[in-house]
Amino acid sequence: MKKLDGKTAYVTGGGRGIGREVVLKLASEGANVVINDLDAEPAHAVAAEVAALGGQALALPGSVTDEDYGDRFIKAGLERFGGVDIIVNNAGYTWDAMINKMSDRQFDAMIDVHLKAPFRILRAAGQFIIPAAREEAAQGIEVVRKVVNISSIAGTGGNAGQANYSSAKAGIIGLTKALSKEWGRHKVNVNAVAFGVITTRLTEATDEKKTITVEGNQIGVGIPTKVHQGFSAMIPMGRAGTPAEAAGGVYLLCAPESNYVSGQTLIVGGGLSL
Repeated sequence: MKKLDGKTAYVTGGGRGIGREVVLKLASEGANVVINDLDAEPAHAVAAEVAALGGQALALPGSVTDEDYGDRFIKAGLERFGGVDIIVNNAGYTWDAMINKMSDRQFDAMIDVHLKAPFRILRAAGQFIIPAAREEAAQGIEVVRKVVNISSIAGTGGNAGQANYSSAKAGIIGLTKALSKEWGRHKVNVNAVAFGVITTRLTEATDEKKTITVEGNQIGVGIPTKVHQGFSAMIPMGRAGTPAEAAGGVYLLCAPESNYVSGQTLIVGGGLSL
């Protein structure tokens, strides 16, 4: 028996980087996984990886910021697998500027993807979780469910040039704490993981000017090599983390060993906290 056999997990931003590693880790422990990614190709590619490992996955590409995406995401998983046991709100990106140069559009984009989208997904999930938990309680059955919201040390301590991102990531911690109190009686653990410097395509060391396109906006990615080296020097463990290490922190809060842990923020940053 694997630790997550029979569980169904929903992971946003699951096609690349940390999200991909989260999907593979949960699937390796037996979970069925519903995978979101903004782009269809990586979402389906990870679903194929899960299938190749003997697991089951459903890819549902799309923007988590679409008003109806949360409802569609949960509905698709229920139709395919019949349950909601784990939700990992991981999708997101950064769009940096000093506050005097930051547009409303930049600020709103970060709130929408990092805070409002998780709110909508959790609201949709609640339509299943709450009646299911009540029925389980009436039958004397204990089923513990898990929510892991992804924050950042920018949300716990702030970061220059990221007033929008820091605000959103601080907000997701507030949502986590509120929901842990609302859903505790329904046997749902609600926690957050705040990442430090994790090497992905968004944060890799580079002196090239690189961009990605997100919903029509050109977003700069990568960190100048000297800045990246400076971050590494600040990290007590001496280096940035890997996506697999980041996913390990998420898994800790999805495993049954954390069934009495709720309302907490776990910093996964190699000892660094801003």
